[in-house]
Amino acid sequence: MIRTVEAVIDPSGNVRLLADVHLSGPRRALVTILDDGLPSEETALMSERALADWSRPEEDAAWSHLQPEG
Repeated sequence: MIRTVEAVIDPSGNVRLLADVHLSGPRRALVTILDDGLPSEETALMSERALADWSRPEEDAAWSHLQPEG
C-alpha cells in the first residue's frame, strides 16, 4: 500500500515525519520537496483565470446533483 506522510526537511537534509509511521520492515520512499508556497493573494490572482470557466450556468447545472437540497 502506498501512503503519503507529511514531513519537514531541515537545511542539513534531515527528514522529520509529522505523523507516526509504523512499518513491518524497511521500505523505500520517495521525497518530493515542495516550495514554501506563494502568498495567498498571489495564489488567488494566479488561479482566477483558470477558475473563471467555472462561473457559468452550465457548470452549475453539471454539478447541481452534488449540492444539498434546500
